[in-house]
Amino acid sequence: MKTQAYLFMGVSTFFGLAAALYAYWSWEHAGVIEWTGTTALVVSIGFGWMIGFWLWQAARRSEHYHGLPPEERLDGEIQENAGEYGFFSPHSWWPLFVALAVAFTAVGVAIGWWMVIIGSFALILTVLGWVFEYYRKQFQH
Repeated sequence: MKTQAYLFMGVSTFFGLAAALYAYWSWEHAGVIEWTGTTALVVSIGFGWMIGFWLWQAARRSEHYHGLPPEERLDGEIQENAGEYGFFSPHSWWPLFVALAVAFTAVGVAIGWWMVIIGSFALILTVLGWVFEYYRKQFQH
């Protein structure tokens, strides 16, 4: 995970340099800073560093308790990562409904706040349905 952390932090640092150049060139060209692009680039710095820092901390904790993972060691073998990665539902329709509720809520920001309220309610219901999918009916554990 350290490699991914360094990639996130490196790309977001590049966005920092790009933001500075973007602000400077917009100032030189128009006499004012173009705030939309500059703000988007500055926000991407924070998001990239936030994810990169979390990955770096998670890698440090994992290495402390489990040692280096096979993908970080020079002598790591492919079969060391073999095994089950988790349970993934092969038949679930809930992710589709959650995505539709998120899209409805996002469109509601542009159309009207009444739509955001309905979308938020739909989002809560669909997330609950997805979370508790295996606690009901035929698939209950």
